[in-house]
Amino acid sequence: MKESKFCKESFVVKTSIVLPPDTNSYGTLFGGKLMAYIDDVAGISAMRHARTSVVTASTDSVDFLHPIHQGNAVCLEAFVTFTGRSSMEIFVKVIAEDLISGEKNICALSFLTMVAIDENGKPTPVPAVIPETEEEKSLFDSAKQRASIRKNRRKDSEQRAKTYGIEASL
Repeated sequence: MKESKFCKESFVVKTSIVLPPDTNSYGTLFGGKLMAYIDDVAGISAMRHARTSVVTASTDSVDFLHPIHQGNAVCLEAFVTFTGRSSMEIFVKVIAEDLISGEKNICALSFLTMVAIDENGKPTPVPAVIPETEEEKSLFDSAKQRASIRKNRRKDSEQRAKTYGIEASL
């Protein structure tokens, strides 16, 4: 096993301004665009932690808590909260800022699971994570519960794929 690392060593911040091509007919950021940003920062965070290539294994639900309007800055913060043998849970917090008024809102929270892969595309071990802050400790302590939910959700998806199969959609 690789040497343990602190959560802060995987911390990533990405800030962008929401421009007209990034918005829907309501003048708010496309959900898919935000989801791409979330996957991007989670991947960077995971690679920073593992120092190897990673793939996205799952994205927990993304709840859009507040709209992100055209002209707002959107800031995403991500860090690794928990690790398994080759998998990492990454927490992503999305904050919108009205650059004129200075008002900020948490717009979305998400957890993603990334798997570290070697040069042959096979899962490879990752360092354990060491939480330090209260937020990091809380997320670390609740990670096994989220992993159990993910495992059950994946089993359900696999069963549905077998039940409904490819032919069912034709």
